[in-house]
Amino acid sequence: MADRVLGLRDVVLTAGICVVVVLGAAVLTGLLPAEAQSIVFRTPLLIGVLIVGTGVALWRIARPRPPG
Repeated sequence: MADRVLGLRDVVLTAGICVVVVLGAAVLTGLLPAEAQSIVFRTPLLIGVLIVGTGVALWRIARPRPPG
C-alpha cells in the first residue's frame, strides 16, 4: 500500500515541528493580556482545539492520496 517508508529523519522532523508549535503557542499565550489568558486557561478552549486538531490529522491520514 505505502510506497514510502518513514524513517527516523521523518519522525524527528515531525516531533521537532510539534515542539516548536507548542512552544510558540505557550509564548503567544504568555503575551496575551490577563483577561485573555483567563479565557484560555479557565474555559474548555484547549479541549476544543485538541478535538479539532485531532479531527484534521485523522482526516488527512484517511483521505486518499493522488497517484504519482
